Amino acid sequence: MYSFLLSIVALVLGYFIYGKFVEKVFGVNEEKTTPANEQEDGVDYVPMDWKKIFLIQFLNIAGLGPIFGAISGALWGPAAFLWIVFGSIFAGGVHDFFSGMLSIRHKGASISEIVGIYLGNAVKQVMRAFSVILLILVGTVFMTGPAGLLANLTGIHLSIWVAIIIAYYFLATILPVDKIIGKIYPLFGAALIIMAAGIVGGLVFKGYQIPEITLQNMHPNNLPIWPLLFVTIACGAISGFHATQSPMMARCVTNEKYGRRIFYGTMLAEGIVALIWAAAAMTFFGGTEGLLAAGTPAVVVNAISRELMGPIGGFLAMLGVIAAPITSGDTAFRSARLTIADSINVTQKPIAKRLLLATPLFVIAYGLTLIDFTIIWRYFAWSNQTLAMMVLWTSAAYLAVNNKLHWIATIPATFMTAVSVTYILQAPEGLSLATSISYPMGISVALALLVGFLLLGKKLPDKTKISA
Repeated sequence: MYSFLLSIVALVLGYFIYGKFVEKVFGVNEEKTTPANEQEDGVDYVPMDWKKIFLIQFLNIAGLGPIFGAISGALWGPAAFLWIVFGSIFAGGVHDFFSGMLSIRHKGASISEIVGIYLGNAVKQVMRAFSVILLILVGTVFMTGPAGLLANLTGIHLSIWVAIIIAYYFLATILPVDKIIGKIYPLFGAALIIMAAGIVGGLVFKGYQIPEITLQNMHPNNLPIWPLLFVTIACGAISGFHATQSPMMARCVTNEKYGRRIFYGTMLAEGIVALIWAAAAMTFFGGTEGLLAAGTPAVVVNAISRELMGPIGGFLAMLGVIAAPITSGDTAFRSARLTIADSINVTQKPIAKRLLLATPLFVIAYGLTLIDFTIIWRYFAWSNQTLAMMVLWTSAAYLAVNNKLHWIATIPATFMTAVSVTYILQAPEGLSLATSISYPMGISVALALLVGFLLLGKKLPDKTKISA
């Protein structure tokens, strides 16, 4: 129990201490005009109160990520606590802060455009395709998953629920950001926070003994901690998907001084949610073997919520496993629209142009619902952390070229490079290499990129200094 409580304290202190340090290194300027004010269009660039943006951003980046991912990561035992705490403070928080603030400095640009400014045109083209594919996959899986649950609960055919969710996604993608997202997201975001608070309250007041931190691998199937834990728990520590969401809210921020609260703050809030669910999962079922036997994360969420919070918990659990993924899916499609619009330089104020870009996205997504793309989806975990790696290297490049302390981004970028490369080398969907090969190769690639960055980092084009 003490380790769990200290972990929460560490995340809170991380926001006030390290978050403030990151903000200072970046160089927030309260006098700069933000895109929300300079480019207000009533559609995507809409000034909003920072508290509302915080809740929207929190739900955008969270959804089911810090719940299902943390439950799966809890199979390794309390070692997961360490990754959530250190990952959120030194990697995820930095990643989210820079993806949001660099977007603000570049007129609300999508993450692929920002990467291109600092890492070159070739990388930008890769990132454009990479981001759109990732977002369509996220939107599709968060369409079919909730539709399946609703079909089982109501007896109404799956295809009807898919059609209803697609219709909602379409509206959320093309309507002004303050019409649907700005109104219902703060409510769902607050519900997700209340749900987590109820779970931790139940654990404490009902006397559950949360295990103390240990580096011991407690996975029932003895799966290795490195790099699997660091890919399994993504949204609760660091997730590249966040970088696709931050620019959407960067277009609504009215002053740079709110950046730490909105971007760094939501990441650490998500880390706290992940910490709570990891603790609940490894405690409620009497250990990791009991957790594995309990079933899918959805079953685990339902059992824990009902036991610890009663009927209210059952309702919130249903809200979590149905509404939360839907709210991540619709912003995935909206971000895909904005990414494509930025890449071909098409204004999105006229609704006809929004329809022109959004319609093909949903045609593709609907097609994917008709096939089994389980194998394709297995690549999501790797691509998600690879995207995070690229955003961190972009952040490091920005800092280096502007003579700022690049190590706050360079160190986590190197670490995530090692994670991503090692994973794809040894994963079944990758090269399936033995750990004796994948481990040294992954670390070697990460170190090689670090050396290359240190040698070439300050030779980037001077035009990047415009955002300093």
